[in-house]
Amino acid sequence: MSTLIYYAIPAFLLTVGAEALYARHARRTGRAAADGAPLRGYEPRDTFASLTMGVGNVMLAALVKGAVVLLWAWLYEHRVFELPVGAWWVWALLFVGEDFCYYWFHRAHHEVRLLWAAHVNHHSSRHYNLSTALRQSWTTPFTGVPFWLVLPLLGFHPAMILVQQAISLLYQYWLHVEWIGKLGPLEWIFNTPSHHRVHHGRDARYLDRNHGGILIVWDRLFGTFEPERETPDYGLTTNLETFHPVRIAFHEWVAIARDVAKARSLRAALGYVLGPPGWRPDGRGETSAVLRARALETRAREVAAAE
Repeated sequence: MSTLIYYAIPAFLLTVGAEALYARHARRTGRAAADGAPLRGYEPRDTFASLTMGVGNVMLAALVKGAVVLLWAWLYEHRVFELPVGAWWVWALLFVGEDFCYYWFHRAHHEVRLLWAAHVNHHSSRHYNLSTALRQSWTTPFTGVPFWLVLPLLGFHPAMILVQQAISLLYQYWLHVEWIGKLGPLEWIFNTPSHHRVHHGRDARYLDRNHGGILIVWDRLFGTFEPERETPDYGLTTNLETFHPVRIAFHEWVAIARDVAKARSLRAALGYVLGPPGWRPDGRGETSAVLRARALETRAREVAAAE
């Protein structure tokens, strides 16, 4: 992990504290979130769980990253292109390339249940604030490795990749706020708090939307974009009733193991692992695609009835 993340930790803690004070004051004085809804603010047990998850992620990522950088270095020795290290245009290419890799990493971790088990904890909070940004996975440092391997092979130096990954993570921190509204023309190109609030919504129309890191253009190009309309209801389709960090980190891994244990065929076992979250062998699973289609049908009927 780049040292940029370690340097940013004091700023994370200070801004979380400042936002918590602001949210408390705003709720007392009746100030609303950017969309006019009441601020949800902070819940101490939820915040503690998020911070604990963040600490665990930093520690595990530090252990894993050494091996990953060695793998990058080996791939870099077999690079396809000779790109000058540090050139401005190489940084520009890396900015786009790393964000593209992040999009597919993020999207895959929503669409494949094995990967979702690693990522789900980030979506498990019913609150949406800066502490939620720190609710990071203890297992994505392992499951995310393959998605960036193409970059050193293309000729990007491992040190540059580390820095760009850190820049992407730092950018995404400020997206986790309720009190910043839509940002005009920037919404077309960049990921914004409005776009990312959609991503954290458990509403059917918001499921598995807006996977971008810094840029939102990938979602627009690949059909996973959804604008913020109604105020999102944050959390999971089936919310956790716990603040215990270990349960938050591993509950979906346990659920996968239970489903595989009761599977009646190899196809069913593989479906429980590699299918989308919610998949069932009888075809009646409530995946995000099913829930989204059902919500759109309901909305269409309501519009038709109103006319």
